[in-house]
Amino acid sequence: MENKTKLILPKDGIEGLKENFSTDAMSGFIVFLLALPLSLGIAKASEFPPIMGLITAIIGGIVVSLFMGSRLTIKGPAAGLIVIVAGAVGEFGGGETGWHLALGAMVVAGIVQILFGIFKLGKLADFFPLSAIHGMLAAIGLIIIAKQIPILLDVAPAMTKGKGPFALLAAIPEFIIHLDPKATLIGVISLVIMLGWPFIKGPLKKVPAPLVVLLLAIPAELMLDFQTTEPAYALVHIGNLLENVKINVDFSGISQTGTFIKYVIMFALVGSLESLLTVKAIDMLDPYRRKSDANKDLIAVGIGNTIAAVLGGLPMISEVARSSSNVNNGAKTRWANFFHGFFILTFLLLASHLIELIPNTALAAMLITVGIKLAHPREFIQTFKIGKEQLAIFLITIFFTLYEDLLVGIAAGIVLQMLINIVDWDLLRTLFQAPTEVSFTDDEYLVEINQSAVFSNYLGIKSKLEAIPPGFKVTIDLKNTKMIDHSVMENLHHFEQDYKASGGKVEIIGLELHQPVSEHHLAARKR
Repeated sequence: MENKTKLILPKDGIEGLKENFSTDAMSGFIVFLLALPLSLGIAKASEFPPIMGLITAIIGGIVVSLFMGSRLTIKGPAAGLIVIVAGAVGEFGGGETGWHLALGAMVVAGIVQILFGIFKLGKLADFFPLSAIHGMLAAIGLIIIAKQIPILLDVAPAMTKGKGPFALLAAIPEFIIHLDPKATLIGVISLVIMLGWPFIKGPLKKVPAPLVVLLLAIPAELMLDFQTTEPAYALVHIGNLLENVKINVDFSGISQTGTFIKYVIMFALVGSLESLLTVKAIDMLDPYRRKSDANKDLIAVGIGNTIAAVLGGLPMISEVARSSSNVNNGAKTRWANFFHGFFILTFLLLASHLIELIPNTALAAMLITVGIKLAHPREFIQTFKIGKEQLAIFLITIFFTLYEDLLVGIAAGIVLQMLINIVDWDLLRTLFQAPTEVSFTDDEYLVEINQSAVFSNYLGIKSKLEAIPPGFKVTIDLKNTKMIDHSVMENLHHFEQDYKASGGKVEIIGLELHQPVSEHHLAARKR
Protein backbone atom coordinates (compact mmCIF):
# COMPACT_ATOMS: atom_id res chain seq x y z
CA MET A 1 0.00 0.00 0.00
CA GLU A 2 2.83 2.37 0.94
CA ASN A 3 4.65 1.72 -2.37
CA LYS A 4 1.48 2.40 -4.31
CA THR A 5 1.10 5.75 -2.55
CA LYS A 6 4.68 6.65 -3.43
CA LEU A 7 4.09 5.79 -7.10
CA ILE A 8 1.15 8.16 -7.43
CA LEU A 9 2.85 11.13 -5.77
CA PRO A 10 3.34 13.97 -8.29
CA LYS A 11 6.90 14.20 -9.57
CA ASP A 12 9.08 17.20 -8.76
CA GLY A 13 11.41 19.31 -10.92
CA ILE A 14 11.21 19.30 -14.72
CA GLU A 15 9.47 15.90 -14.70
CA GLY A 16 6.78 17.40 -12.47
CA LEU A 17 6.39 20.32 -14.89
CA LYS A 18 5.78 17.94 -17.81
CA GLU A 19 3.47 15.65 -15.83
CA ASN A 20 1.26 18.36 -14.26
CA PHE A 21 1.60 21.26 -16.71
CA SER A 22 -2.11 21.82 -17.34
CA THR A 23 -3.33 21.58 -13.72
CA ASP A 24 -0.48 23.70 -12.32
CA ALA A 25 -0.75 26.33 -15.07
CA MET A 26 -4.52 26.64 -14.56
CA SER A 27 -4.17 26.94 -10.78
CA GLY A 28 -1.32 29.44 -11.21
CA PHE A 29 -3.53 31.53 -13.52
CA ILE A 30 -6.41 31.61 -11.01
CA VAL A 31 -4.01 32.55 -8.19
CA PHE A 32 -2.55 35.29 -10.44
CA LEU A 33 -6.05 36.81 -10.75
CA LEU A 34 -6.26 36.83 -6.96
CA ALA A 35 -2.67 38.00 -6.34
CA LEU A 36 -2.54 40.90 -8.83
CA PRO A 37 -4.95 43.32 -7.10
CA LEU A 38 -3.99 42.18 -3.59
CA SER A 39 -0.26 42.72 -4.25
CA LEU A 40 -1.02 46.25 -5.49
CA GLY A 41 -3.23 47.01 -2.49
CA ILE A 42 -0.75 45.60 0.04
CA ALA A 43 2.12 47.65 -1.46
CA LYS A 44 0.04 50.83 -1.40
CA ALA A 45 -1.10 50.26 2.19
CA SER A 46 2.56 49.61 3.15
CA GLU A 47 3.61 53.06 1.81
CA PHE A 48 5.57 51.39 -1.02
CA PRO A 49 5.14 52.18 -4.74
CA PRO A 50 2.30 49.85 -5.88
CA ILE A 51 4.43 48.21 -8.59
CA MET A 52 6.76 46.90 -5.86
CA GLY A 53 4.03 44.53 -4.64
CA LEU A 54 3.99 42.97 -8.11
CA ILE A 55 7.80 42.75 -8.23
CA THR A 56 7.75 40.79 -4.95
CA ALA A 57 5.05 38.43 -6.28
CA ILE A 58 7.08 37.88 -9.48
CA ILE A 59 10.26 37.04 -7.51
CA GLY A 60 8.25 34.84 -5.11
CA GLY A 61 6.81 32.95 -8.06
CA ILE A 62 9.50 32.74 -10.71
CA VAL A 63 12.62 32.61 -8.48
CA VAL A 64 11.65 31.20 -5.07
CA SER A 65 9.46 28.40 -6.49
CA LEU A 66 12.55 26.70 -7.93
CA PHE A 67 14.12 25.87 -4.55
CA MET A 68 11.42 26.31 -1.88
CA GLY A 69 10.86 23.56 0.67
CA SER A 70 7.08 23.40 0.36
CA ARG A 71 5.30 22.28 -2.77
CA LEU A 72 1.97 24.08 -2.78
CA THR A 73 2.50 27.42 -1.01
CA ILE A 74 2.34 30.70 -2.92
CA LYS A 75 5.07 33.23 -2.10
CA GLY A 76 4.26 36.92 -2.23
CA PRO A 77 3.53 40.11 -0.28
CA ALA A 78 1.23 39.60 2.70
CA ALA A 79 -1.35 41.77 4.43
CA GLY A 80 0.06 40.54 7.74
CA LEU A 81 3.26 42.52 7.16
CA ILE A 82 1.58 45.81 6.14
CA VAL A 83 1.77 47.15 9.70
CA ILE A 84 5.52 46.49 10.01
CA VAL A 85 6.42 47.78 6.53
CA ALA A 86 4.39 50.99 6.85
CA GLY A 87 5.81 51.48 10.37
CA ALA A 88 9.36 51.11 9.06
CA VAL A 89 8.79 53.59 6.22
CA GLY A 90 7.30 56.10 8.68
CA GLU A 91 10.07 55.75 11.30
CA PHE A 92 12.80 56.06 8.67
CA GLY A 93 11.42 59.43 7.58
CA GLY A 94 8.43 58.59 5.38
CA GLY A 95 7.95 58.96 1.63
CA GLU A 96 10.62 57.86 -0.83
CA THR A 97 13.44 58.28 1.73
CA GLY A 98 11.62 56.08 4.27
CA TRP A 99 11.01 53.44 1.58
CA HIS A 100 14.71 53.27 0.55
CA LEU A 101 15.93 53.10 4.17
CA ALA A 102 13.33 50.48 5.17
CA LEU A 103 14.71 48.30 2.35
CA GLY A 104 18.09 48.21 4.13
CA ALA A 105 16.52 46.63 7.22
CA MET A 106 14.62 44.21 4.95
CA VAL A 107 17.81 43.01 3.22
CA VAL A 108 19.43 42.24 6.60
CA ALA A 109 16.20 40.54 7.76
CA GLY A 110 16.27 38.38 4.60
CA ILE A 111 19.82 37.28 5.44
CA VAL A 112 18.68 36.52 9.03
CA GLN A 113 15.88 34.32 7.60
CA ILE A 114 18.45 32.41 5.52
CA LEU A 115 20.46 31.86 8.73
CA PHE A 116 17.28 30.71 10.53
CA GLY A 117 16.95 27.99 7.89
CA ILE A 118 20.65 27.05 7.88
CA PHE A 119 20.63 26.66 11.67
CA LYS A 120 17.44 24.57 11.51
CA LEU A 121 15.17 27.09 13.24
CA GLY A 122 12.14 26.07 11.17
CA LYS A 123 10.65 24.85 14.44
CA LEU A 124 10.53 28.48 15.62
CA ALA A 125 6.74 28.65 15.29
CA ASP A 126 6.32 26.01 17.99
CA PHE A 127 7.88 28.22 20.67
CA PHE A 128 5.15 30.88 20.63
CA PRO A 129 1.84 30.45 22.50
CA LEU A 130 -0.88 29.95 19.89
CA SER A 131 -3.25 32.50 21.46
CA ALA A 132 -0.53 35.17 21.24
CA ILE A 133 -0.03 34.35 17.54
CA HIS A 134 -3.78 34.55 16.88
CA GLY A 135 -3.91 37.79 18.88
CA MET A 136 -1.11 39.25 16.75
CA LEU A 137 -2.96 38.33 13.55
CA ALA A 138 -6.25 39.76 14.86
CA ALA A 139 -4.47 43.02 15.81
CA ILE A 140 -2.99 43.19 12.30
CA GLY A 141 -6.53 42.77 10.93
CA LEU A 142 -7.85 45.64 13.07
CA ILE A 143 -4.98 47.92 12.00
CA ILE A 144 -5.61 47.11 8.31
CA ILE A 145 -9.32 47.96 8.73
CA ALA A 146 -8.51 51.22 10.56
CA LYS A 147 -6.04 52.31 7.86
CA GLN A 148 -8.18 51.30 4.87
CA ILE A 149 -11.53 52.86 5.91
CA PRO A 150 -10.41 56.41 4.97
CA ILE A 151 -9.15 55.07 1.61
CA LEU A 152 -12.49 53.31 1.06
CA LEU A 153 -14.16 56.70 1.62
CA ASP A 154 -11.54 58.40 -0.63
CA VAL A 155 -10.71 61.18 1.82
CA ALA A 156 -7.59 63.30 1.34
CA PRO A 157 -4.45 61.51 2.64
CA ALA A 158 -3.60 64.61 4.72
CA MET A 159 -6.58 63.79 7.01
CA THR A 160 -4.97 60.50 8.14
CA LYS A 161 -1.36 61.67 8.46
CA GLY A 162 0.26 60.79 11.80
CA LYS A 163 -2.80 58.95 13.15
CA GLY A 164 -2.40 55.57 14.88
CA PRO A 165 -5.05 52.80 14.84
CA PHE A 166 -7.06 54.17 17.79
CA ALA A 167 -7.06 57.72 16.35
CA LEU A 168 -8.09 56.47 12.90
CA LEU A 169 -11.04 54.52 14.34
CA ALA A 170 -12.08 57.56 16.41
CA ALA A 171 -11.95 59.77 13.28
CA ILE A 172 -14.37 57.62 11.21
CA PRO A 173 -17.30 60.10 11.68
CA GLU A 174 -15.05 62.90 10.34
CA PHE A 175 -14.00 60.73 7.38
CA ILE A 176 -17.67 60.03 6.58
CA ILE A 177 -18.43 63.78 6.52
CA HIS A 178 -15.62 64.32 3.98
CA LEU A 179 -16.16 61.21 1.82
CA ASP A 180 -16.12 61.34 -1.98
CA PRO A 181 -19.56 60.04 -3.15
CA LYS A 182 -18.53 58.53 -6.51
CA ALA A 183 -15.36 56.79 -5.33
CA THR A 184 -17.02 55.63 -2.10
CA LEU A 185 -19.90 54.09 -4.06
CA ILE A 186 -17.43 51.94 -6.02
CA GLY A 187 -15.63 51.05 -2.77
CA VAL A 188 -18.79 50.05 -0.91
CA ILE A 189 -20.09 47.94 -3.82
CA SER A 190 -16.64 46.26 -3.99
CA LEU A 191 -16.78 45.55 -0.25
CA VAL A 192 -20.26 44.02 -0.55
CA ILE A 193 -18.99 41.75 -3.36
CA MET A 194 -15.91 40.70 -1.38
CA LEU A 195 -17.92 39.91 1.76
CA GLY A 196 -20.85 38.31 -0.07
CA TRP A 197 -18.94 36.17 -2.58
CA PRO A 198 -18.34 33.21 -0.20
CA PHE A 199 -22.15 32.80 -0.01
CA ILE A 200 -22.51 32.48 -3.81
CA LYS A 201 -23.38 28.96 -4.95
CA GLY A 202 -22.77 27.14 -8.23
CA PRO A 203 -20.01 27.44 -10.86
CA LEU A 204 -19.80 31.24 -10.39
CA LYS A 205 -18.26 30.66 -6.95
CA LYS A 206 -15.03 29.50 -8.63
CA VAL A 207 -14.42 32.98 -10.06
CA PRO A 208 -12.09 34.86 -7.63
CA ALA A 209 -13.94 37.68 -5.85
CA PRO A 210 -11.13 40.25 -6.52
CA LEU A 211 -11.52 39.59 -10.27
CA VAL A 212 -15.28 40.26 -10.02
CA VAL A 213 -14.51 43.52 -8.20
CA LEU A 214 -12.09 44.61 -10.95
CA LEU A 215 -14.57 43.68 -13.72
CA LEU A 216 -17.10 46.04 -12.11
CA ALA A 217 -14.83 48.74 -10.65
CA ILE A 218 -12.77 49.52 -13.78
CA PRO A 219 -15.78 50.05 -16.14
CA ALA A 220 -17.49 52.08 -13.38
CA GLU A 221 -14.39 54.25 -13.02
CA LEU A 222 -14.32 54.83 -16.81
CA MET A 223 -18.05 55.72 -16.87
CA LEU A 224 -17.59 58.20 -14.02
CA ASP A 225 -14.46 59.61 -15.71
CA PHE A 226 -12.15 59.45 -12.70
CA GLN A 227 -9.17 60.50 -14.85
CA THR A 228 -10.48 64.08 -15.12
CA THR A 229 -13.01 64.46 -12.28
CA GLU A 230 -11.20 62.83 -9.31
CA PRO A 231 -7.99 63.76 -7.45
CA ALA A 232 -4.79 61.84 -8.33
CA TYR A 233 -4.98 59.75 -5.13
CA ALA A 234 -8.23 58.10 -6.34
CA LEU A 235 -6.44 55.83 -8.84
CA VAL A 236 -3.47 53.43 -8.75
CA HIS A 237 -0.25 54.71 -10.33
CA ILE A 238 2.48 52.17 -11.10
CA GLY A 239 4.77 53.51 -13.81
CA ASN A 240 7.01 51.45 -16.10
CA LEU A 241 8.44 48.10 -14.90
CA LEU A 242 11.86 48.51 -16.55
CA GLU A 243 12.30 52.00 -15.08
CA ASN A 244 11.49 50.74 -11.57
CA VAL A 245 13.63 47.58 -11.52
CA LYS A 246 17.00 48.82 -10.25
CA ILE A 247 19.04 48.86 -7.03
CA ASN A 248 16.72 50.77 -4.69
CA VAL A 249 18.11 49.75 -1.29
CA ASP A 250 19.85 52.30 0.96
CA PHE A 251 21.75 51.05 4.04
CA SER A 252 22.33 54.47 5.63
CA GLY A 253 19.36 53.81 7.95
CA ILE A 254 21.79 51.70 10.00
CA SER A 255 22.88 54.99 11.62
CA GLN A 256 19.49 54.93 13.42
CA THR A 257 20.70 51.83 15.26
CA GLY A 258 17.71 51.19 17.55
CA THR A 259 15.11 51.62 14.78
CA PHE A 260 17.16 49.56 12.31
CA ILE A 261 17.60 46.62 14.72
CA LYS A 262 13.94 46.74 15.79
CA TYR A 263 12.71 46.39 12.20
CA VAL A 264 15.26 43.72 11.27
CA ILE A 265 13.91 41.66 14.20
CA MET A 266 10.26 42.34 13.29
CA PHE A 267 10.67 41.56 9.57
CA ALA A 268 12.65 38.38 10.29
CA LEU A 269 10.57 37.15 13.22
CA VAL A 270 7.00 37.95 12.14
CA GLY A 271 7.68 37.12 8.48
CA SER A 272 9.23 33.75 9.39
CA LEU A 273 6.47 32.99 11.89
CA GLU A 274 3.65 33.71 9.41
CA SER A 275 5.43 31.76 6.69
CA LEU A 276 6.03 28.71 8.88
CA LEU A 277 2.42 28.68 10.11
CA THR A 278 1.16 28.82 6.51
CA VAL A 279 3.46 25.97 5.44
CA LYS A 280 2.14 23.87 8.34
CA ALA A 281 -1.50 24.69 7.45
CA ILE A 282 -1.07 23.95 3.73
CA ASP A 283 0.67 20.62 4.45
CA MET A 284 -2.55 19.60 6.21
CA LEU A 285 -4.57 20.54 3.09
CA ASP A 286 -2.25 18.72 0.68
CA PRO A 287 -4.23 15.70 -0.64
CA TYR A 288 -0.95 13.76 -0.91
CA ARG A 289 -0.01 14.57 2.75
CA ARG A 290 3.52 15.55 1.71
CA LYS A 291 5.67 17.03 4.47
CA SER A 292 7.41 20.32 3.69
CA ASP A 293 11.00 21.03 4.66
CA ALA A 294 10.43 24.10 6.86
CA ASN A 295 14.15 24.97 7.07
CA LYS A 296 14.64 24.78 3.30
CA ASP A 297 11.54 26.92 2.84
CA LEU A 298 12.87 29.57 5.25
CA ILE A 299 16.13 29.71 3.27
CA ALA A 300 14.16 30.12 0.02
CA VAL A 301 11.95 32.88 1.46
CA GLY A 302 15.04 34.60 2.92
CA ILE A 303 16.77 34.56 -0.50
CA GLY A 304 13.58 35.89 -2.13
CA ASN A 305 13.29 38.65 0.46
CA THR A 306 16.93 39.68 0.05
CA ILE A 307 16.57 39.95 -3.75
CA ALA A 308 13.18 41.73 -3.50
CA ALA A 309 14.47 44.27 -0.95
CA VAL A 310 17.55 45.11 -3.05
CA LEU A 311 15.24 45.89 -5.99
CA GLY A 312 12.73 47.82 -3.85
CA GLY A 313 10.05 45.14 -3.33
CA LEU A 314 7.99 44.27 -0.28
CA PRO A 315 8.89 41.37 2.03
CA MET A 316 7.29 38.06 1.04
CA ILE A 317 5.97 35.09 3.00
CA SER A 318 4.11 31.87 2.20
CA GLU A 319 0.73 33.58 1.93
CA VAL A 320 -2.20 31.62 3.36
CA ALA A 321 -5.20 32.81 1.25
CA ARG A 322 -3.41 32.42 -2.08
CA SER A 323 -1.87 29.10 -0.99
CA SER A 324 -5.31 27.75 0.06
CA SER A 325 -6.75 28.84 -3.29
CA ASN A 326 -3.84 27.08 -5.02
CA VAL A 327 -4.65 23.77 -3.28
CA ASN A 328 -8.40 24.16 -3.90
CA ASN A 329 -7.81 24.74 -7.61
CA GLY A 330 -5.99 21.44 -8.03
CA ALA A 331 -2.31 22.45 -7.98
CA LYS A 332 0.03 19.47 -7.77
CA THR A 333 3.56 20.91 -7.55
CA ARG A 334 5.75 23.98 -7.00
CA TRP A 335 5.18 24.96 -10.65
CA ALA A 336 1.79 26.48 -9.79
CA ASN A 337 3.66 29.12 -7.76
CA PHE A 338 6.03 29.63 -10.71
CA PHE A 339 3.11 30.15 -13.11
CA HIS A 340 1.42 32.66 -10.78
CA GLY A 341 4.61 34.79 -10.91
CA PHE A 342 5.00 34.27 -14.66
CA PHE A 343 1.44 35.47 -15.40
CA ILE A 344 1.92 38.59 -13.23
CA LEU A 345 5.16 39.41 -15.11
CA THR A 346 3.45 38.88 -18.49
CA PHE A 347 0.48 41.06 -17.54
CA LEU A 348 2.77 43.80 -16.21
CA LEU A 349 4.78 43.85 -19.46
CA LEU A 350 1.79 43.71 -21.83
CA ALA A 351 -1.13 45.38 -20.03
CA SER A 352 0.19 47.66 -17.27
CA HIS A 353 -2.04 50.53 -18.51
CA LEU A 354 -5.09 48.55 -17.33
CA ILE A 355 -3.73 48.50 -13.76
CA GLU A 356 -3.80 52.31 -13.67
CA LEU A 357 -7.57 52.22 -14.20
CA ILE A 358 -8.16 50.53 -10.82
CA PRO A 359 -9.81 52.81 -8.20
CA ASN A 360 -8.00 52.74 -4.85
CA THR A 361 -11.35 52.36 -3.10
CA ALA A 362 -11.72 48.91 -4.74
CA LEU A 363 -8.28 47.86 -3.44
CA ALA A 364 -9.22 49.18 0.02
CA ALA A 365 -12.35 46.98 -0.05
CA MET A 366 -10.20 43.91 -0.74
CA LEU A 367 -7.84 44.72 2.14
CA ILE A 368 -10.69 45.46 4.57
CA THR A 369 -12.02 41.98 3.74
CA VAL A 370 -8.61 40.51 4.63
CA GLY A 371 -8.66 42.51 7.87
CA ILE A 372 -12.15 41.25 8.75
CA LYS A 373 -11.04 37.63 8.22
CA LEU A 374 -8.05 38.13 10.53
CA ALA A 375 -10.06 39.89 13.26
CA HIS A 376 -13.39 38.10 12.80
CA PRO A 377 -15.59 37.86 15.94
CA ARG A 378 -15.39 34.05 15.68
CA GLU A 379 -11.65 34.30 16.53
CA PHE A 380 -12.60 35.93 19.86
CA ILE A 381 -15.39 33.39 20.51
CA GLN A 382 -13.19 30.40 19.61
CA THR A 383 -10.40 31.62 21.91
CA PHE A 384 -12.88 32.12 24.77
CA LYS A 385 -14.17 28.56 24.27
CA ILE A 386 -10.63 27.21 24.68
CA GLY A 387 -10.28 29.00 28.02
CA LYS A 388 -10.56 32.37 29.76
CA GLU A 389 -6.79 32.48 30.24
CA GLN A 390 -6.31 32.07 26.47
CA LEU A 391 -8.73 34.95 25.82
CA ALA A 392 -6.69 37.10 28.24
CA ILE A 393 -3.48 36.32 26.29
CA PHE A 394 -5.29 36.96 22.99
CA LEU A 395 -6.66 40.36 24.15
CA ILE A 396 -3.45 41.55 25.81
CA THR A 397 -1.53 40.79 22.58
CA ILE A 398 -4.09 42.77 20.56
CA PHE A 399 -4.04 45.75 22.95
CA PHE A 400 -0.25 46.13 23.10
CA THR A 401 0.08 45.62 19.33
CA LEU A 402 -2.44 48.41 18.68
CA TYR A 403 -1.00 50.65 21.40
CA GLU A 404 2.70 50.12 20.63
CA ASP A 405 3.79 47.64 17.92
CA LEU A 406 3.85 43.96 16.96
CA LEU A 407 7.04 43.13 18.82
CA VAL A 408 5.71 44.54 22.11
CA GLY A 409 2.34 42.85 21.49
CA ILE A 410 3.70 39.34 20.94
CA ALA A 411 6.14 39.81 23.88
CA ALA A 412 3.22 40.81 26.15
CA GLY A 413 1.31 37.66 25.13
CA ILE A 414 4.34 35.43 25.81
CA VAL A 415 4.99 37.04 29.23
CA LEU A 416 1.34 36.67 30.28
CA GLN A 417 1.28 32.97 29.26
CA MET A 418 4.49 32.38 31.24
CA LEU A 419 3.06 34.18 34.29
CA ILE A 420 -0.10 32.06 34.09
CA ASN A 421 2.01 28.89 33.88
CA ILE A 422 4.23 29.92 36.82
CA VAL A 423 1.65 31.46 39.16
CA ASP A 424 -1.21 29.02 38.63
CA TRP A 425 0.79 25.82 38.48
CA ASP A 426 4.15 26.53 40.16
CA LEU A 427 6.13 25.17 37.22
CA LEU A 428 9.12 27.51 37.15
CA ARG A 429 11.68 24.67 37.17
CA THR A 430 10.30 23.05 34.01
CA LEU A 431 9.29 26.24 32.18
CA PHE A 432 11.92 25.68 29.46
CA GLN A 433 12.68 21.97 29.75
CA ALA A 434 10.24 19.11 30.23
CA PRO A 435 11.69 15.80 31.50
CA THR A 436 10.73 13.46 28.63
CA GLU A 437 11.63 9.76 28.40
CA VAL A 438 11.22 7.61 25.28
CA SER A 439 11.33 3.78 25.50
CA PHE A 440 10.77 1.03 22.92
CA THR A 441 9.27 -2.38 23.78
CA ASP A 442 7.24 -4.91 21.77
CA ASP A 443 7.26 -2.77 18.62
CA GLU A 444 5.74 0.17 20.52
CA TYR A 445 7.16 3.53 21.54
CA LEU A 446 6.24 4.96 24.94
CA VAL A 447 6.78 8.70 25.47
CA GLU A 448 6.52 9.76 29.12
CA ILE A 449 6.37 13.50 29.79
CA ASN A 450 6.86 14.69 33.39
CA GLN A 451 6.18 17.86 35.41
CA SER A 452 4.77 20.15 32.68
CA ALA A 453 4.13 20.34 28.96
CA VAL A 454 3.87 24.04 28.04
CA PHE A 455 4.63 26.15 24.97
CA SER A 456 8.05 27.24 26.28
CA ASN A 457 9.35 23.67 26.74
CA TYR A 458 7.58 22.04 23.78
CA LEU A 459 10.60 22.25 21.45
CA GLY A 460 12.37 19.64 23.62
CA ILE A 461 9.31 17.39 23.57
CA LYS A 462 8.94 17.87 19.81
CA SER A 463 12.56 16.86 19.11
CA LYS A 464 11.94 13.55 20.94
CA LEU A 465 8.70 12.94 19.01
CA GLU A 466 10.31 13.74 15.65
CA ALA A 467 13.09 11.20 16.34
CA ILE A 468 10.52 8.37 16.36
CA PRO A 469 10.54 6.56 12.98
CA PRO A 470 7.21 6.34 11.08
CA GLY A 471 4.88 3.33 11.07
CA PHE A 472 4.86 2.32 14.76
CA LYS A 473 2.37 2.61 17.60
CA VAL A 474 3.25 5.60 19.81
CA THR A 475 1.75 6.07 23.28
CA ILE A 476 2.16 9.54 24.85
CA ASP A 477 1.73 9.26 28.62
CA LEU A 478 0.88 12.52 30.42
CA LYS A 479 -0.07 11.12 33.85
CA ASN A 480 3.05 12.59 35.54
CA THR A 481 2.42 16.14 34.31
CA LYS A 482 0.88 18.77 36.55
CA MET A 483 -0.02 20.96 33.60
CA ILE A 484 -0.49 20.80 29.81
CA ASP A 485 -1.22 24.15 28.18
CA HIS A 486 -3.40 24.78 25.12
CA SER A 487 -0.46 25.20 22.70
CA VAL A 488 0.92 21.76 23.59
CA MET A 489 -2.53 20.13 23.43
CA GLU A 490 -2.94 21.49 19.89
CA ASN A 491 0.62 20.57 18.86
CA LEU A 492 0.17 16.99 20.14
CA HIS A 493 -3.09 16.83 18.18
CA HIS A 494 -1.20 17.87 15.00
CA PHE A 495 1.55 15.31 15.72
CA GLU A 496 -1.13 12.62 16.04
CA GLN A 497 -2.63 13.59 12.66
CA ASP A 498 0.75 13.72 10.89
CA TYR A 499 2.00 10.44 12.39
CA LYS A 500 -1.22 8.62 11.45
CA ALA A 501 -0.84 9.94 7.89
CA SER A 502 2.62 8.31 7.76
CA GLY A 503 1.08 4.92 8.61
CA GLY A 504 1.51 4.87 12.39
CA LYS A 505 -0.83 5.03 15.40
CA VAL A 506 -0.84 7.50 18.28
CA GLU A 507 -2.60 7.20 21.63
CA ILE A 508 -2.55 9.94 24.27
CA ILE A 509 -3.14 8.59 27.80
CA GLY A 510 -2.86 9.72 31.42
CA LEU A 511 -5.33 12.60 31.38
CA GLU A 512 -7.90 10.99 33.71
CA LEU A 513 -6.82 13.04 36.74
CA HIS A 514 -6.40 16.30 34.82
CA GLN A 515 -9.13 18.93 34.81
CA PRO A 516 -9.65 20.86 31.53
CA VAL A 517 -10.07 24.62 32.02
CA SER A 518 -12.99 24.59 29.55
CA GLU A 519 -15.09 22.10 27.58
CA HIS A 520 -12.97 22.56 24.43
CA HIS A 521 -11.14 19.34 23.51
CA LEU A 522 -7.83 21.24 23.14
CA ALA A 523 -8.17 23.29 26.35
CA ALA A 524 -5.31 23.46 28.86
CA ARG A 525 -5.43 20.79 31.56
CA LYS A 526 -4.13 20.82 35.13
CA ARG A 527 -3.91 18.09 37.76
